Amino acid sequence: MLSRRVTLTDVAKKAGLSVSAASMILNGKPDTRLSQDAHDRVHAAAAELGYRPNVAARGLKTNKTQTIAFISDVVATTRFASGLIKGALAAAEAAGHVMMVLETGGEPKRETEAIGAALDRQVDGVIFAAMRARELFLPDARIETPAVMLNATNARFPHCVLPDEYRGGQAAIQVLMDAGFREGIALLGQSEAKEKELFRSATVAQRVAGIRDAMADQDLAFDTEVSVWLWEPAEGYQATKRLLRQKNPPRAIVAMNDRLAFGAYQAAGELGVRIPEDLSIISFDNDEIASYLRPGLTTVALPHETMGARAVELLLHPEPPTESLIPMPVVMRDSVGRADGP
Repeated sequence: MLSRRVTLTDVAKKAGLSVSAASMILNGKPDTRLSQDAHDRVHAAAAELGYRPNVAARGLKTNKTQTIAFISDVVATTRFASGLIKGALAAAEAAGHVMMVLETGGEPKRETEAIGAALDRQVDGVIFAAMRARELFLPDARIETPAVMLNATNARFPHCVLPDEYRGGQAAIQVLMDAGFREGIALLGQSEAKEKELFRSATVAQRVAGIRDAMADQDLAFDTEVSVWLWEPAEGYQATKRLLRQKNPPRAIVAMNDRLAFGAYQAAGELGVRIPEDLSIISFDNDEIASYLRPGLTTVALPHETMGARAVELLLHPEPPTESLIPMPVVMRDSVGRADGP
């Protein structure tokens, strides 16, 4: 059986003060004109009784519930993007807010219900998140509370937080340049010639643009570009096996994501190609498995936790409508060797 909730009246009575005096002290009101002894007694009474503020009652007075809604497609149930929610949770907790997590599976009916559930609870703000960066189409519901798009964009809500894919693409090429690679480089997962009229997403387009601009800046070109529509290990394996069986196989591969790179590792191992002695590989995303591969996979990370924290920051400390681009750090492991190596 639950015990009776300790009230502000209980605290005031134990401290020997009025309810209004106890309220001013516990709410941190400046210049209460009450003695230090009074402050000490109220805080001691609250601690001894286990007093917890009634957030619902406070919300009626302040029009703030100290609650944020996190509405996503499959972020909470997918390992790949769990950093988004982890970062948002940590930032919300640090700011004294509770986060309400609602998962929709990307289904319009469930999205409408989730938005309604959040607004019914008078949340202070809403984060709309997507597992993979994309334009997110939301139900035509009236949303007047502050909202931020996380790993997503939407014309109705100009505040969005995205990975800086363009500079991430440039960073990947810079790693190969620093290792001395000037030729024998293959691009795995995208081909300008074969995908010229095709569109994956705005963020993928930025990643590709960063890669290609960095190559052009160095007056370089890929020896081979392999279009792979599904960026999955099986496709990476098959494509890399074909590459490595060519008369002049690549010395380095830029894989468009880690899952393609996993397949490249499998193909190299099967054909007796050593990483990084015979073949260097760099990729994107920093999937958890990248650190388990041997040798570890060098990759440009998606900064999911930082992105989640930034979304909360934008809700609680509004700025002019903006696109916040979060840097993608290079995670150096052991899959890139020297171009002049053995």
